[in-house]
Amino acid sequence: MEFPVQKSEEEWRSMLTEEQFRVLRNKGTERPYSGDLYYLNDKGVYSCAACKAPLFTSETKFDAHCGWPSFYAPVSKNAVVEQLDKSHGMIRTEIVCGNCGGHLGHVFNDGPNPTGLRYCINSVSMEFAPKVLDSGTGNKVE
Repeated sequence: MEFPVQKSEEEWRSMLTEEQFRVLRNKGTERPYSGDLYYLNDKGVYSCAACKAPLFTSETKFDAHCGWPSFYAPVSKNAVVEQLDKSHGMIRTEIVCGNCGGHLGHVFNDGPNPTGLRYCINSVSMEFAPKVLDSGTGNKVE
């Protein structure tokens, strides 16, 4: 599948940490409960660590007790792409960034309402940008 953001392996290596490259470009997985974003409860937006495209918001994050940040919906239907994953003797649905194709994690059908989905995402695949609210008006400050 062609993605809007295309880079060579050397370009990805130069801009990602070794662990980010292993997970995002080589479909690796971080150890459960090891990622900083698993424990984060702040309001904001989770974006792809490789291309910075928005993926999920804190409004859809929930604690699935699985060891990885979990969300019940992406920010848009094009934010992530589902692909069949037959690795490790299992059949799962892999989730990749809809903008650059970076491996994010997997989606399962055991999530909460309103979608019933659990997007189980590697922390290292994402970056977090907090929503900063003006204390007087409550409006988002850019």
